[in-house]
This record gives sequence, C-alpha cells and structure tokens, in this order.
Amino acid sequence: MLTRNRFYPLAMLLAIMALIAAVACGSTEVEVTRVVETTVEVERTVEVPVTQVVERTVVEEREVPVTQIVERTVVEEREIEVTKIVEVMVEPPEGPKETIIFSDLDWTSAQVQNRIAQYIIEHGYGYPTDVVFGGTLPLFQGLRGGDTHVTMEIWLPNQIDAWNEALSNGEVVSVGASLGNDWQSTFVIPAYLQEEYPDLDHVDDLKTSKYQELFSTDDSRGKARLVACVPGWSCELVNDAQIAGYDLEDYLHVIKPGSQNAMFSEIYGAYERQEPWLGYMWGTADPALLLDLVLLEETPYSDECWFTTKACAFEDATILIAVHPTLPVRAPDVIDFLRNWDFNISVYKGVAQWTDENDATVEEAAMNWLMEESDLWSEWVTDEAAAAVQSALSAGEEAEGWPDN
Repeated sequence: MLTRNRFYPLAMLLAIMALIAAVACGSTEVEVTRVVETTVEVERTVEVPVTQVVERTVVEEREVPVTQIVERTVVEEREIEVTKIVEVMVEPPEGPKETIIFSDLDWTSAQVQNRIAQYIIEHGYGYPTDVVFGGTLPLFQGLRGGDTHVTMEIWLPNQIDAWNEALSNGEVVSVGASLGNDWQSTFVIPAYLQEEYPDLDHVDDLKTSKYQELFSTDDSRGKARLVACVPGWSCELVNDAQIAGYDLEDYLHVIKPGSQNAMFSEIYGAYERQEPWLGYMWGTADPALLLDLVLLEETPYSDECWFTTKACAFEDATILIAVHPTLPVRAPDVIDFLRNWDFNISVYKGVAQWTDENDATVEEAAMNWLMEESDLWSEWVTDEAAAAVQSALSAGEEAEGWPDN
C-alpha cells in the first residue's frame, strides 16, 4: 500500500515564508528550495483466522433426525389398516336397488352359473338382474366399461394380458374362484381313435402323411382337418399361435365354428359315427364331461414359451369371478355371496349329465340344481336369503332377469 510523506505540508509552508521574507527585504536573489514529493510503499498483510471458516462450515451442515422418518411410516401403515376396515363395514345403500347385469358368455357352464347366481340374487337379496349375451373379448370390454357388472368365468392364462391391464387400471375386481382349475387343448382326439392308432400320441405325428390322410376331408384339400375355437373367444388367438409355433400351418386345415353348439355338434356327430375327429376342447365343456377324450402330447407349459411362440401346452386354467368396481359399493351383500361361491367342476359335471339325460335347457338345469342342492348353496348365503330363495323355489318362481329363449 502507497502512503504520502507526512512532512510534505510543513516543507511547503517554510518555502513560502522564505520567499515572502526575501521580497520584503528587497533582496534580488531568491533561493528556491525544491520540494521533492516522495512516496513510500507500505505492504500490509491481513490474516483471516482459519477458525472463522471452519466455524461457518460446521454451522451450515444440518442433520435430519431418523426418528422423523420412522414416525411417518407408522402413520401410513395405520391409514392402510383403517381403509381395510371401512371397506369390510360397508352397508348396502338405502333406496331402490339397481339392476345387476351379468356377462352371458356363449358357453354352457358360464350360463348355468349365471342363472343360479341370478336366481339367488333376485329372490334372496332383492336385486333385479339382467344379462348381456356375447363372446369373451367384447364382454370383457363391457365389464371394464361398466356395461356389465358380473362375469362368472374369467379364464387365465387365456385372458392374462387384458386381465392384468384392467386390474392395474382399477377397472375390475376379483371376488373369488369359479369351477376351479381346468384343462384345455387345441389337439384333442376321441379315445377310440387312439385305441385304433396307438402311435398317434403327439402333435408332431400330425405332420406324417398317414395322419394327414386320416383326418382329411373333402373340404380340407389333403390336409388334416382341425376344429378350432369359436371366433371371439380368447382361445382363438392361442390356437392360431400354437399351430404356427409347432410349424403345423402346412399340415392343418383349420375350421372355426360359429358357436359352441356348432363345435359340440361336430364332435358328437363324429363320436356317434366313430369317425376321426381332431380339435380344441376344454375340461368343463359338455363333451369332455360326457365323452372319453385324449389330449395329444405337447411341449410342457413354461412362461418363456407362452409369452413368446406358444409352442407348448396350455397351462391348467385358473377361472375367476370378476365384478365391476362399482358393485362392492352398492351391493356389498352380493359380493359376500359371490366370495362364498363354490361351484366346482365336480358339481358342474352332475349338472351337465342331468341336462344331457333330460334334454333340458340351461334354465331348467339351474332350477333343478337349486331344488336338489339346497344344502350346498345355502352355505353361501345368509339365513334370511336362504329362506327367501327356498320360498321362491317352493312356489315355482323363476328369475325375471333370465333371458327369453
């Protein structure tokens, strides 16, 4: 740092005074003293204590106590528990009861279950019911959108992609099992045919000229004729993928019947004539319950196969009851009833056999089962509902929501 000499002002004053004195004395010579300004460079060093910096750093660092996080977690867990309790304690709303619409899938087991459930809901719980008829895919979209409220048979893994999407979106709710696990296969033959051709036991056998000729018909152009899924059923896409996955497209002529009845007529007619038949079938289908059938061997099921080529067998189906999310809110008593539902395959087999023996309709089969099996279905409902249903059965009443045939 540069600083002026502190003697500079005094020197200037003395010089001026000497000049004035000389003039006053009449002197002609003036001695001028030169004043030289000098500067002194002063270097100053300022030290900043390190302790100040350290102290500032320490003050700015803060630590969040762990106890605060733990306390928030406990609060969230309590909230979840409360939500569950509230859901269980919901009571049916007061006022008129709204109609409950069933997805009337186009196969027999689903329709039988619908008719039984409709009867109990109408006469036991006082809700009107109705049905919308259709195939798997459109009716599942109807359930997601609220056009129907109950679907008694959701088949997995057939519908697994659409089901998972709807479940994650909160568009459907599963309330229990229906029928239980069930087999299905694209490649089924009558037992009498395998007895005649014991080496016919694997899907790859269908590529041989011997069995091409065995299953060929006038309209199959030399290929083996296979009766596949009804269009609109979820198994239709699986059948197509399996045939391609096994490289059977050049060996099979695929027929897709327009309805379940057309499919069943195909196999019943072949069985009656003891003719070759090849096609899709499932364990709770009437022919599977009434006839002796054999599944051709396939590559065992695996997730890796199923979610890629599908060149493997079906996994045994898991069949669920699903409802639209609005139903538990407005009809919790019906949800309790459906959660207790226990209509398994062995129970349905008896219904199918009685229906076949008596050439009965779905509605007649439902009425007969309700009258004969009160000890079973009464366990699914409240005592008041059981008494009301029994009274309606004794009076010969039907359900108003059953479709007109």
